[in-house]
Amino acid sequence: MHPQRKKRLLLILFLVAGVGTAVGLMTYSLSQNINLFMTPTQFADGEVPVGKTVRAGGLVVAGSVVRSDQGLGATFKVTDGMAEVTIRYEGILPDLFREGQGIVALGQLNADGVFEASEVLAKHDENYMPPEVQDALDKAHQDGKEALKSARY
Repeated sequence: MHPQRKKRLLLILFLVAGVGTAVGLMTYSLSQNINLFMTPTQFADGEVPVGKTVRAGGLVVAGSVVRSDQGLGATFKVTDGMAEVTIRYEGILPDLFREGQGIVALGQLNADGVFEASEVLAKHDENYMPPEVQDALDKAHQDGKEALKSARY
């Protein structure tokens, strides 16, 4: 092989290996920063791994909000119409947070099955609901209708 061709071949191989390594590192980095949205039904079905950061959302169950006597802690339940998940949050809840409200919480599921939130977001007006929460509620409502139809026949 001619020395000039050998140099070109080595350069091309080095560039391909470098680009491949860069793409692999970027893919790994992006996969570590993705926070998946999970519904209460997915929590109940055991699809959410313990200790992985995810987003959970739904409607705050009426009568489920319990505020801590000591500090800013609060515990409440969120539902998608099919299942409920308990969320514990230590901090100041958003001004628009209330029962029956659509919320999204960022956090991790602990070994006791309680979602430990590090951030809670509430909708900002009467007509808005986070798209993930709306989709989950619509899907749960549709699944409930299909289950009801199949039970009748």
